[in-house]
Amino acid sequence: MTAHPPATGSARGAGPAPRIVLDSNVCLDLFVFADPRCAQVLRALQGGDIEAVTVAECRDEWVRVLGYPRLALPPPARAAALADFDALVRLLPSSAPTADAPKLPRCKDQDDQKFLQLALDSGARWLLSRDAELLTLAGRTCRAGLFEILSPDHWRL
Repeated sequence: MTAHPPATGSARGAGPAPRIVLDSNVCLDLFVFADPRCAQVLRALQGGDIEAVTVAECRDEWVRVLGYPRLALPPPARAAALADFDALVRLLPSSAPTADAPKLPRCKDQDDQKFLQLALDSGARWLLSRDAELLTLAGRTCRAGLFEILSPDHWRL
């Protein structure tokens, strides 16, 4: 996957589009199941109103999720979901946290911590998830002025 250039504007006005992080479950809803509760997110991505971002570690998880036996996705469907993801999600270089970076809440599931870190490091405005534990951290990240964590059906631009 190649890194996409930064979004330069949106239909809502000049300036860069606000960034958003999508966890793997939301990516499944968007790129595999075409869940109508994610339609607004998909339209905003396609219209350049928001910029979804990822890093290699999160993209690698997405590739692993697509191969889960319980999903039983045939290879063409996996390839299509990955291509759709790559077309709409900008790959950022990984960065090491700095000493003066704000403290993030800790997830019990370490697999979810990388999405919090990505949202912080990328300056994302939102982290979309359906994961109950991530959603319970929403108040803490919001009160700290970091980013909002919410489910796609509660997200509004």
